[in-house]
Amino acid sequence: MLRKSLVLLFLSALPFSASASAASWTLPIHSLTPGATDPAVTQQNIASTICVVGYTKTVRPPVSYTNALKFKQLSGSYGRYGSTNMKLFEEDHLIPLAVGGSPASPKNLWPEPWEGATGARKKDVLELKMHLMVCAHKITLKAAQAVFATNWYQGYLKYVAGK
Repeated sequence: MLRKSLVLLFLSALPFSASASAASWTLPIHSLTPGATDPAVTQQNIASTICVVGYTKTVRPPVSYTNALKFKQLSGSYGRYGSTNMKLFEEDHLIPLAVGGSPASPKNLWPEPWEGATGARKKDVLELKMHLMVCAHKITLKAAQAVFATNWYQGYLKYVAGK
């Protein structure tokens, strides 16, 4: 319990740090999770794929797969978080399914902390914004995917926070 509290305290303090290392905790380890797209989703077919209500449910991998991957990552390559408590993390798609991210590629999945001002909930807001923009033809599919593959937090600041 003390370890969980310490991890939560540490993660919640991250956004207040101006250091480069704090920013790196917000993003996945790029060499392991660079992002991957679903070749079945193209700019030409968004109206029949990602812009259909309920689409992501049809391509989302089973929880048994994502939980096994999350535990493996937290126990190894993402051990930097200092916890294997799976409840503290969402196994998240770097490039969201809602903008044509690969559903099951380990290159597109990482254990993203729930807590903190730069946690999963903040990225979820950007995911919705980008999805709506792509479906409204205000941004291309490739451009939206690039926002996540390069630095989702900078995308959040630009498209959601208006900075």
